[in-house]
Amino acid sequence: MRATLIHGTRDIRLEDVPDPKLELPSDAVVRVVASCVCGSDLWPYRGVRPVKKPTRIGHEFVGVVEAVGGDVRTVRTGDFVIAPFALSDGTCPHCRNGIHTSCEHGQWWGSEDDEGRMIDGGQGEYVRVAMADGTLVATPELPDDAMVASLLTLSDVMGTGHHAAHAAGVGPGQTVVVVGDGAVGLCAVLAARRLGAERVIAMSRHADRQAVARRFGADVIVEERGDDGAARIEELTDGVGADAVLECVGTKESMAQAIASARPGGRVGYVGVPAGGPELPIGTLFSSNITVGGGVAPVRAYIPELLADVWAGRIDPGIVFDRTFPLADVADAYRGMDERTVIKALLTP
Repeated sequence: MRATLIHGTRDIRLEDVPDPKLELPSDAVVRVVASCVCGSDLWPYRGVRPVKKPTRIGHEFVGVVEAVGGDVRTVRTGDFVIAPFALSDGTCPHCRNGIHTSCEHGQWWGSEDDEGRMIDGGQGEYVRVAMADGTLVATPELPDDAMVASLLTLSDVMGTGHHAAHAAGVGPGQTVVVVGDGAVGLCAVLAARRLGAERVIAMSRHADRQAVARRFGADVIVEERGDDGAARIEELTDGVGADAVLECVGTKESMAQAIASARPGGRVGYVGVPAGGPELPIGTLFSSNITVGGGVAPVRAYIPELLADVWAGRIDPGIVFDRTFPLADVADAYRGMDERTVIKALLTP
């Protein structure tokens, strides 16, 4: 089969690799129908996270189950499944508490397990899925082509945007600010609206992303940043600040923006992968009673409820994919994401 490997800074290649096969009774083999490039994939692509050897890459995909091991009970051959960005057994105490990303036996796509077995990356034609029962979620039936993109968002960006809103306690009647206009930030706009926010303010400087934010329910777009951005939020909230702020970038500046935009007693939900030294000003948080919560999103816990809304047509997060590339052009997909000419690139085999 063909799969994507990263060899070094801005060096993405599609190569022939061995076909995956069942290695453990808890495995499944999935034929990938759609995958995508994530903003976090750009860290090794840009050299921020060094690549020591050619490595499989990609952690978001949906597909059809081709084979299952003898111990697999929750999915079967022919099921259409969603694969969250982390593998989990679904049975350990952390999984039972809904924090699947801290699974005691958790694994990550494109790495090796504790016994040295290869874990395929998601940007390929087939994937061996370890711990299939705890990891994969089957859809009620085979979806039509128009729904595939929205189902794919549940593997990461929609669930991560939801986690930001959940961590910030978003609910009916609130004013919510979203810091960040990448795919996660845009999905956070949709998540805030889904949870009943009365007013959603999206911070964005890019017309194409602003358009998606408005389609997802943003009422106001703020282009200012820093002190000017905080002043604009204060103006829009009659001098109070936002009830909830969703931080979806992961830099020192974005966290400072989020905290500066929250009202006293407000909440910040953060899901941006930390980069550039984000810090928490404890003195400011203490004096203002602002609560900060969040972290890596346990999207496996959120898939069932979000899937129900996608399946019923209540939300359509797949709009966030603004360009589709064949897997053969995966290097172009990375280039578009890196140059910010693409919001989020969808890959098809």
